[in-house]
Amino acid sequence: MQKILIIHTAFIGDIILSTPLIKKLKAEYIDEGCSITYVTTPAGASVLKNNPDLEEIIAYDKRGAHRGLRGLYLLGKRLNYKGFDEVIIPHRYLRSSILGWLTGAPTRSGYDNASGGFLLTKKIHYDKSKHEVEKLLSFVEVDNFTDDKLSLYPSEIEKQKIEEIWKKNNLEGKKIILVAPGSKWFTKRWPLEYFDELLKKLVKVSEYRVVLIGGQEESMLNMYTNKNIINLMGKTSLLDVAELCRRSDIIVTNDSSPIHIASAFENLYIVAIFGATTRELGFFPWSKNSVVLENNSLDCRPCGLHGGEKCPKGHFKCMLEIKPEVVYGKIISYFN
Repeated sequence: MQKILIIHTAFIGDIILSTPLIKKLKAEYIDEGCSITYVTTPAGASVLKNNPDLEEIIAYDKRGAHRGLRGLYLLGKRLNYKGFDEVIIPHRYLRSSILGWLTGAPTRSGYDNASGGFLLTKKIHYDKSKHEVEKLLSFVEVDNFTDDKLSLYPSEIEKQKIEEIWKKNNLEGKKIILVAPGSKWFTKRWPLEYFDELLKKLVKVSEYRVVLIGGQEESMLNMYTNKNIINLMGKTSLLDVAELCRRSDIIVTNDSSPIHIASAFENLYIVAIFGATTRELGFFPWSKNSVVLENNSLDCRPCGLHGGEKCPKGHFKCMLEIKPEVVYGKIISYFN
């Protein structure tokens, strides 16, 4: 049996997008079998929980227990004891390349533009023209592999929690619209006043119910409230959100991790709002049941891979010119 390690300590969305890679690795070794260990961030570990194809998930806490070079070395030493045959390193940063090298695995695969590429034994071409999922799947060569769907696994605990929310708010039989207003970067956030305008339009439709989702930072937002709006911001785990996505009809979200959680559920219609970033960067919804709203009249987009804290041009037209009535129109037309 092959012992395989994946090292991927990027953003939550990146980790979710790697779940087809896990399945493809299983397919590669379907005859002899393999055990897969995944090293990721604490947040990444939480979203990978219950994945039946993973033997072990190890949280690499770069700001805590594994801080600095000593923490990196100690984790590498721990991984070295496990005797991995192969390490796959989609994260292109030097620290990940060093950690892969510390494992002592005879095969260490990473992208050809990775920092610390000299520590790799096998380099995979980083094709910027492809979606991130396609890039990740290029690490493994398997004929006729077709199961490229994203996979998340809420447990009975998450399912029961969301079921109780459904019952408490009488959501059965309603049309459920998730709204995710957050993003780490300012230039990836649709203006809050636009979200509020959208909410005011949505609550006027009697069969609609809006559920606000987000982390602790979003829980501080002073958003429009109404009896038909359930505010769960700061009250849900990542797998809680996955279960919400499974049960809901539509999600309206910025270019952030909810896009990728939502893409694991084909029945959920994704309305994704892109500002500073573009589809061409490879992180658009991995679901055909989706639409990307973006301002294609600007030659300044994209202004960065991850967005920024302010508009470099000072006008923020990429977001300001996507009006609430456009988003509302997408929702109405989907239901009709």
